[in-house]
Amino acid sequence: MTLLSIILIGMLWTFEMSVLLTETQAVQTILNTFLSGIILLVSIVVSINSTVLSYDITHISAQQERIKGMREFRRELDRVTVTDEDPTNARMFIQVVAETIRDHAHQLEDVAEGSDEELATDIREYTESITETADHLDESIHHVGGAEFGVLWLGLETDYGPMMDQVREFAFRFEDDESDVGEDPFEDLLQALELFATGREYFKTLYYSREISELSRTLLISAFPSIIATVSTILAINANLVPEIWMLGLPPLLMFVAIAFSIALIPFLVLTSFTIRMATVARRTAGAGPFILQ
Repeated sequence: MTLLSIILIGMLWTFEMSVLLTETQAVQTILNTFLSGIILLVSIVVSINSTVLSYDITHISAQQERIKGMREFRRELDRVTVTDEDPTNARMFIQVVAETIRDHAHQLEDVAEGSDEELATDIREYTESITETADHLDESIHHVGGAEFGVLWLGLETDYGPMMDQVREFAFRFEDDESDVGEDPFEDLLQALELFATGREYFKTLYYSREISELSRTLLISAFPSIIATVSTILAINANLVPEIWMLGLPPLLMFVAIAFSIALIPFLVLTSFTIRMATVARRTAGAGPFILQ
């Protein structure tokens, strides 16, 4: 995009651009700014990556507590879920929990039969809604793209907060209704939704950690050629050693500067793409849960 923009401007205002490039120090100033920005950007991202990695570099007791927490979560997942599968990634986890939520939602239909008409109608409508959500998750998980990001985004689209609030409300109204059916179906569904919320937040944390590590690696790989190209361009312009290659009827210096600007912007484009993805996930997560910021 940068290359095309500079070429287009050069084709429209060829004389003005030639004057700007040959009679001013604007290009060298901009390239020097790019060079300083790239070096500073790499330093900042590497520092952020070191902070993220420090979470894993802990005492053995902290690692032991994490393993215990993971085992406890898996035991709770095995107790609540209705399948024999042991999910090991986000895709399998969403499939198992979606099936569990759907089955527990169907159990509420038995509760609706022993309640008053108004409560029974509300429970049936809620059951239909949550079943449709679970079916949508189960069906979409087979067609979603974008690897882990696509699966994670599918989970983020499910707003579990209102579902949990309605289950609590039904359980409270059911107690006042004095029906003979126990409230275990409400508690089972609530626990399934809580497991979904916990697992989703955990996979989101893993996603952030992986993205930051990938950002650091990609940025370091792209920054090195950008620095070399920027420095070479500055030296070539100062020494008047620009290759005499005409393209599209444009002066060689204009094409040389356009290519140099495009290469210098690569690290910033990498940072922008990763930041937009992580910010999108953070923004979507902030709109879910029991408390919502309007």
